[in-house]
Amino acid sequence: MLAYIIRRLLLMIPTLFGIMVLNFAIVQFAPGGPVERIMAQLEGHDVGATARIAGTAAGEVGQAADSRYRGSRGIRDELLKQLEQEYGFDRPAHERFGLMIWNYLRLDFGESFYSNRTVIELIREKLPVSISLGLWTTLLVYLISIPLGIKKAVRDGSRFDFWTSAVVIVGNAVPSFLFAVLLVILFAGGSFLDWFPLRGLVSENWHELSWPLRIVDYFWHITLPVLAMVIGGFAGLTMLTKNSFLEEINKQYVMTARAKGLTERRVLYGHVFRNAMLIVIAGFPAAFVGILFTGSLLIEIIFSLDGLGLLGYEAVINRDYPVVFGTLFIFTLIGLVLNLIGDLMYVLIDPRIDFERREA
Repeated sequence: MLAYIIRRLLLMIPTLFGIMVLNFAIVQFAPGGPVERIMAQLEGHDVGATARIAGTAAGEVGQAADSRYRGSRGIRDELLKQLEQEYGFDRPAHERFGLMIWNYLRLDFGESFYSNRTVIELIREKLPVSISLGLWTTLLVYLISIPLGIKKAVRDGSRFDFWTSAVVIVGNAVPSFLFAVLLVILFAGGSFLDWFPLRGLVSENWHELSWPLRIVDYFWHITLPVLAMVIGGFAGLTMLTKNSFLEEINKQYVMTARAKGLTERRVLYGHVFRNAMLIVIAGFPAAFVGILFTGSLLIEIIFSLDGLGLLGYEAVINRDYPVVFGTLFIFTLIGLVLNLIGDLMYVLIDPRIDFERREA
């Protein structure tokens, strides 16, 4: 197993490199950029998130024949060169990419173009919000979905299975951000009740509160965002668990165990559970990464939570390339490590699985 882990860790290096090359190349062909944005602002235009807006703003300013940037007419060449040098665009693309990789090897992810802070500082500041949303959502989703999926499999075709399937279908069809809007309308001062706050992870006077009140205040703020994400995320895992258990229940070894006189509980949790949970565990890394870095984006916007999802979104909007590439690198690395952990959990649950023998 140690040799397998080492091979997987070494394989992460070309994987990370390939992803960075691909995304760096895409950015080179994407319209707009920090220099174009600054020039458009100097000309009194507001550059938006889309290329169409950026192109319109720049087009109104005009285009210099000897410049890569569409908004350069009317701006002194000295200022244009100064901006290009400040943002590092005075170098060829391959040199900029090589310098970026060299800095990443030293764990130097650069500074934001607009906040004068390092990427690591920004991620460290936003991380508690996303970690809170991701961990509580993942924990509740698994605590709800796995028991519910097992019970649906055991009582397949019953009235309980029918009514819970209706709830699962609704949860699967309606995205989490719509549930978030509904919760805001019902419980956060939208149109009915005003029970929960709508901004931040804690209150402004959180540091002045006692520890019991701090805990209460924290859960008071996070209840609606987590509830919205759980409602939108438990459906898929519930059906995955049910179908996995149904497939195992109908296999020959289960009928043999029952014929030997084992109780239904012993058959279900002593034999079926280990095999049926393999596919559920396999999806854990992807589920956690999705919840932590992408699924919470709109939730963070709706509830004014300043987390990693909002950071990445604003970085793309503002063409803040150090933040875009730095967060992408870190998120990809976390995803690869979680995939490796998922494989190791396979072996913990079912020791019969031997990845080294399969690769041989």
